[in-house]
Amino acid sequence: MPDRPPSAPAKAAPFSLRLAPEDRARLERDAAGMSLGAYIRWRLFDANNPPPRSRGKFPVRDHQALSGLLGKLGNSRMAANLNQLAKAANSGSLALDPEIEAELRQALADIADMRRMLIEALGLSAGAE
Repeated sequence: MPDRPPSAPAKAAPFSLRLAPEDRARLERDAAGMSLGAYIRWRLFDANNPPPRSRGKFPVRDHQALSGLLGKLGNSRMAANLNQLAKAANSGSLALDPEIEAELRQALADIADMRRMLIEALGLSAGAE
């Protein structure tokens, strides 16, 4: 096998560690969204500094709000209704009478409400849009 050129960086050697299921569960809980590798490296080599920031594996802050949003989506016919409106608009047969206008306004309000619920459930601020 040819030698590596002196300028090529050495590839990190993998290291395996067997853990009891309860030890791994504790590590995953303590890692709080960090990858296990990053968490273990931090604990071993840099525990005096704050842990590295991570986006987290579990971004949902409010599972109840997210469930409400998913239920609202599941119970609505919004996707089918918007598809029918798009077909009618594309074919030029969409008559914009007061009833259609009211349905469109309701759809807009429903979408805005779902958007607000999703932002809330994910723990984001409304300004982070």
